[in-house]
Formats: sequence, C-alpha cells, structure tokens
Amino acid sequence: MATIQEIRLADDPRSWAALGFAVEGDRVAVGGVGLHLAGPGAGGGILGWALRGIETAELDGLPTSISSAPEQAPAGPHPNGVLAIDHIVAISPAFERSVAALQAAGLDLRRIREEPTPAGAPRQAFFRLGPEILELVAEPGEVTAEKGGPERPARFWGLALLVEDLDATVAAMEPHAGAPRAAVQPGRRIATLSRSAGLAVPVALMSVGAAERAHV
Repeated sequence: MATIQEIRLADDPRSWAALGFAVEGDRVAVGGVGLHLAGPGAGGGILGWALRGIETAELDGLPTSISSAPEQAPAGPHPNGVLAIDHIVAISPAFERSVAALQAAGLDLRRIREEPTPAGAPRQAFFRLGPEILELVAEPGEVTAEKGGPERPARFWGLALLVEDLDATVAAMEPHAGAPRAAVQPGRRIATLSRSAGLAVPVALMSVGAAERAHV
C-alpha cells in the first residue's frame, strides 16, 4: 500500500509552535507523517508530498516525489491534543482523469461519493494511504469554467487533523479555532482554524471515530 512519508508546507514553524504543536526545527511529526515547514518564501499552501510504494510520481499535477524511507512509528500526541492526520484534501477540475492517474500510480481507491458536499463539491474519491486518506474533491463546474477549464492539473488544498478531545483542542487553540459542529461522518465532529492562525493551508480538526481509533 502507498503511504505518506512527508508533506511539505509553505509555513513558518513558529505559527505551528504557537498553536501548541511540538516543533523541532522546521519539522513536525503528526502520527507517522512528517510535516516539513519550508517557510512562506517557498511558495504557497501545500508544496508537495513524498509517498512510499507508488509506481510513478505522475499524479495528475500533484507535486510528488517517491520515498524509500522506512515507515516511522507514530509520534505521540502534541501538547494541543492532535494525534495524527485524518486526511489531506486535493481538488481536481477533471475528476475522472485524476482518479485514473492516482489509481495508475498505485493509490488504493476505496470509494467514490456521488452526493454533493455541504461546500458544493459534486463528487469525492477516497484513497487509503496507510492510516491517512487522500480525499480528492471534484471542482464544481462553474468554478472550473471561471478558472480556465478542465485542462488544469489537480491541486492540493488542505489538511484535517485527528484529535482525541476536540473541545480541549479547540480551547487550546483559542481564539483561532471555531466552534465544533457535526461532521459529515456520523458520530464525529469537526472544527476549523481561522485565517488568524497564520497557517498557509486550511486546517480542520476532527474528533476520533471508531474506525480512526484503530489506526491511531
């Protein structure tokens, strides 16, 4: 199975430290995945990732490198209560094309959700990458038309992090975390970080469900 070794972000390590993450230099270990905080001068948002166990790094435009690094034992909880990465979100203007490219690279497609999301995405595909999930979201048609058509590549968008006690983590990150609300997944809750957190990517916090607890 393909797994995530590292995710590179255009973030200042001090922003993550201020939110209660245990930062070592420009690195944060979240579960078994390393976050490399390359700084705002490196670009914007999620700069790319390194995957083990893939056939090719051609993932329909998602910046990818192939890693031979061994899997690491999951890191312990952070002072703010974050345990691991739940999922990483990518958006595609050509959903079927991106799904085919990800499968050809060796990513494990688990299901496709055909129902629109609350945010308006018409479809979603979920790929299992060890404990983590890649959530590929179909770009709404009107957005695709506005941005120049479906020939554009897929792109990374944001992260969702698993926490043991969502209320405690939200309190630890005040005033930057919004109020918890029901998530799409039954029995789980979610909260989002605001722009005031100073992060380069949208970040959500999610409570641990029964299935996720087995991977933590």
